[in-house]
Amino acid sequence: MQLEEYLQRDDRIVLPIGSTEQHAYLSLETDNIIAERLAAEAAEPLGIPVLPVLAFGVTPGFGAFPGSPTLRLETFVAAVRDILDSLHGQGFRRFLIANGHGGNPPGGGAVAEWKREHEDAAVLWHDVWEGRPDELAAGIDPDYDHASWSENFPWTRIEAVELPRERKPPITRPVGLGRPQAWREALGDGSFGGPYQLPDEDALRIWAAAVEQLRERLDSGWPR
Repeated sequence: MQLEEYLQRDDRIVLPIGSTEQHAYLSLETDNIIAERLAAEAAEPLGIPVLPVLAFGVTPGFGAFPGSPTLRLETFVAAVRDILDSLHGQGFRRFLIANGHGGNPPGGGAVAEWKREHEDAAVLWHDVWEGRPDELAAGIDPDYDHASWSENFPWTRIEAVELPRERKPPITRPVGLGRPQAWREALGDGSFGGPYQLPDEDALRIWAAAVEQLRERLDSGWPR
């Protein structure tokens, strides 16, 4: 009933998308937690609804890590299209997809194709770390990547799990994503390298920039 009333005055909605996958000493839900929480914090002052995160993405390289299921790209794309179709049929017309997983952007092409089939709709694909958050992280410590300090927040940690104190040297990435065992051997504990944790104030500066950037796009990033 609240959304029916909302659609009388606005047609924006946010779909967070992530991935359930290994993050070294952090939660398997790290990408999902980040995408949904960032979206919620960004959208709340604007009164825009945020859907629950689409919790499975495209992550074939992590197939040798237990608890890291992947979707085929065609499955992922079909799920996103089905969600957009359903919401469009209910009256929503402006969709922001808040992506928290580096393996999902190939789906952006399918989203653009969906948009061409729906001339009355607008879709923004938003990679949550790109832009100012990425630049800020590089200035704090250039060794930031998957499962490093830049994804280490109070809400992505696992209680009673102690993180290594030393930096991890950057890994040499295997060629291609179709060799999960090679990725497992190259990654070891799952981190791509760099410090496992920095002071929370550093990570939270990146978080604040990501929230601000997403909110700006939600507020004024729509095509005229």
